[in-house]
Amino acid sequence: MNIEMELRHLGREVKTALEMAIVALAPSDLVDRLALVAGLLDALGDLPADAAPARALAPQTIERASRALADWQTWERNNLKKASA
Repeated sequence: MNIEMELRHLGREVKTALEMAIVALAPSDLVDRLALVAGLLDALGDLPADAAPARALAPQTIERASRALADWQTWERNNLKKASA
């Protein structure tokens, strides 16, 4: 998967997780991290992929997004799935 496609895919996934985290009243630090990476991914998506800022920020942003999504999924599994069981 090329970097542009990966950024777009992660952006959609993070925005969905952010919306769900807000509705679920997830801890504010988790919501904040999702919001931060959503904003970074959105901003990076507006830059040409070969622009120096995009090349410099994309790898760490992808890593931050992946960690935030994993943390959201863990929180969701531990807090929301139990409540519906």
